[in-house]
Amino acid sequence: MTPRLVLLGASNLSLGLGCAVAAARADAGVPLEVLAAHGLGRSYGSESRVGARVLPGILQCGLWDALEREGGSACRALLTDLGNDILYGTEVGRITGWLEQVLERLSRQGARVRVTRIPLAVLERTPRWRLALARRVFFPAHRVTVARALERARELDREIARLATSARAELVAPETSWYGIDPIHIARRARGEAWSRLCGSGARAAAPAAGLSPFERRLLRRARPLRRRLLGRELCASQPAARLLDGTTVSLY
Repeated sequence: MTPRLVLLGASNLSLGLGCAVAAARADAGVPLEVLAAHGLGRSYGSESRVGARVLPGILQCGLWDALEREGGSACRALLTDLGNDILYGTEVGRITGWLEQVLERLSRQGARVRVTRIPLAVLERTPRWRLALARRVFFPAHRVTVARALERARELDREIARLATSARAELVAPETSWYGIDPIHIARRARGEAWSRLCGSGARAAAPAAGLSPFERRLLRRARPLRRRLLGRELCASQPAARLLDGTTVSLY
């Protein structure tokens, strides 16, 4: 049966989806069935709005029904962008509860799970004014202070480590070298290396995988999720949203 890969995240996953799929495909050596829930500003447990576009929380999206319906093949999963909800002002206890539910659902599928930690080293070394600017640019409607966000990030990172250990998931700490001026998003120059480590073998010095072809990149850019709202209108798209040249399918939720 075709191996499955579950990718969960927010803007970093959106920006690096092609690199993530390429790395996982190269590591597996066979076509994959990729099920991904991502999006700029994506929340793990609440609706998220960016401009006129609204996406359901990752816990409420159709990915879980697809997993239950199509169960049976080997499954790997990556959880990333776990600190995104902090900038919405969400309490750590609530985010932790969402993560527990995600891990429990993946456990029922027998998934081998990898979880990324908060890039604390990057956040701690970044000048506070730059963190405040990033918050205003990427989360303009939310006013959580930088000091409070950092406090919650430290607390959430401890909870991520605890929950991952309890769930026997692999923890991966982002490298400081992956980031540039923007302390939130993996720099474009480092995406190949970063996603090769996150979605490949996991080796610390993993070499970047061969990327997707231009045709495959266009397919992913045009792919749309199963359900979203745009300007108040409910839009649906059939899945898988893209079928790559080797037979790998990508479904978005």
